[in-house]
Amino acid sequence: MVKTIAITNQKGGVGKTTTAVNLTAILADMGQRVLVVDLDPQGNTTSGLGLKAGDKSIYEALMGRETLRACLQDTAVRGLTLAGADIRLAGAELELVEAERREFRLKEILAQVKAGYDFVFIDCPPSLSLLTLNALAAADRVLIPIQCEYYALEGVTSLMNTVNRVKRTLNPALDLEGVLLTMLDGRTNLGLQVVDEVKKHFRKKVFATTIPRNVRLGEAPSHGEPIHLYDPRSTGAEAYRSLAREVLARNGK
Repeated sequence: MVKTIAITNQKGGVGKTTTAVNLTAILADMGQRVLVVDLDPQGNTTSGLGLKAGDKSIYEALMGRETLRACLQDTAVRGLTLAGADIRLAGAELELVEAERREFRLKEILAQVKAGYDFVFIDCPPSLSLLTLNALAAADRVLIPIQCEYYALEGVTSLMNTVNRVKRTLNPALDLEGVLLTMLDGRTNLGLQVVDEVKKHFRKKVFATTIPRNVRLGEAPSHGEPIHLYDPRSTGAEAYRSLAREVLARNGK
């Protein structure tokens, strides 16, 4: 059964898009059929996979101008398909305000294609916007990356309140897939303290895998490649392989 997972955090710079690109690519490399939806107008998941949104993007699909199937692109990773985005997607926020069933547009178009995949991942914008609400209404689970820094949990309470509100009003089946600790510098006491704090807060929902600070992870997007293609032996690549194995285990695959 296909599992739809929204990757979200209202804070920017927490490793959300890095996770969207690398987790999906490695899951596909492990034999899963994966669709990644770039729902961020910055389009960083799209460029991080070495692609451009082109004339047919997730924006056109959300607006009903194209079918979602017509907007999908193959990536360099076999088994990984992209619904790309660029700055045009920012217009969807305004255009959807007066639309009927505006929170369910993404869910409705995903229904056209999702049966062909094992996983659908949605990279959300770094805000609690109408696009994010669409992602939460369409998802089965939420994956929250949290950076190992001083204000790690700042805003997460607000995000969880939104998730719970969506669960009550739009998507009763929505649940937390897990919390991912990112950008960990294990040499600092602060990083380790943040790990302890997040684990106390979310308990068993925290992934055992932590994503380290890694130069190669930072370089890979400029080359349009996921980390397992750019530098398969890097600590970043091994961390995302470990995370992929955890996701498969949590979903009985």
